[in-house]
Amino acid sequence: MRLAVDAMGGDNAPKEIVLGAMKAIEKYDDIHIVLVGDEKKIREHLTSEDRIEILHTEEVILATDEPVRAVRRKKTASMVLAAQQVADGHADACISAGNTGALMAAGLFVVGRIEGIERPALAPTLPTIGGEGFLLLDVGANADAKPEHLVQYAIMGSIYSEKARGISRPRVGLLNIGTEEKKGNELVRNTYDLLKDADINFIGNVESRDLLEGAADVVVADGFTGNMVLKTIEGTAMSVFKMLKTALTSSFKSKMAAAVLKPDLTVLKSKMDYTEYGGAGLFGLKAPVIKAHGSSDANAIFNSIRQAREMVEKDVSGTIKTAVEKREGVQL
Repeated sequence: MRLAVDAMGGDNAPKEIVLGAMKAIEKYDDIHIVLVGDEKKIREHLTSEDRIEILHTEEVILATDEPVRAVRRKKTASMVLAAQQVADGHADACISAGNTGALMAAGLFVVGRIEGIERPALAPTLPTIGGEGFLLLDVGANADAKPEHLVQYAIMGSIYSEKARGISRPRVGLLNIGTEEKKGNELVRNTYDLLKDADINFIGNVESRDLLEGAADVVVADGFTGNMVLKTIEGTAMSVFKMLKTALTSSFKSKMAAAVLKPDLTVLKSKMDYTEYGGAGLFGLKAPVIKAHGSSDANAIFNSIRQAREMVEKDVSGTIKTAVEKREGVQL
């Protein structure tokens, strides 16, 4: 299995990207990684060249670049070349921590969309109190959506959760302002009716306050709503840990308590770190494309590579393609 990794994307590139790739090579003996980027800078951090290939380029898509224009004009940028490796059949999946919009554009224009998928969805797995995690999609690939788009999100999310995460009959919930069937705006109400007839384990509406309690394994929303939920969860988690840090360092007594609680707090912080689950998958493309967080460290990159490997191994994209064809056949 060959995986293309954009070594120059993200705040901590290329060091953390390369170190994450090294960790993945050590863990999995069935992968070959193509690091795409400045060869000289990449080699500064290589600890081994076993099953590692470098595709040299000095061009990079910046966080400030306009996504679509950058992908079209910067043909030799590390992110574009990583996607091109997939399109040309030289890699089975690609991973980048770079410009999110540009990666979505590269996924669409270079890797290509599965026929029948109207809108791809960006989907991270977020933590729950019980540690199981839940998949949220869409979180920003499409700000606007139609009911059929959300149904496709639900099908793709269910397939991914079953194949890659090993969840039998994943519970699929529709994000809404209440659990009652007739609640919500026109988009959500119309989507609800379609989801009831879809070939998934649809459990009805779920509220945002219940997400971290594990209300569903897959939560479906339009990209505008999903992105706000994602950013709210991120911001709340960071704020809570900041308040805890302030409280536990405010006096000698609290510092003593912090020393005792440190191991438990470290476990809690790790439990709430969604990068432990991997990156955000761009579902609906012909091959797996994973968006790692822009501030990813080596461990986050490792988990994104692990996620890509699982998606390739379990043929998530192929299963989605088959499910879409089956659904279109039923509709016809």
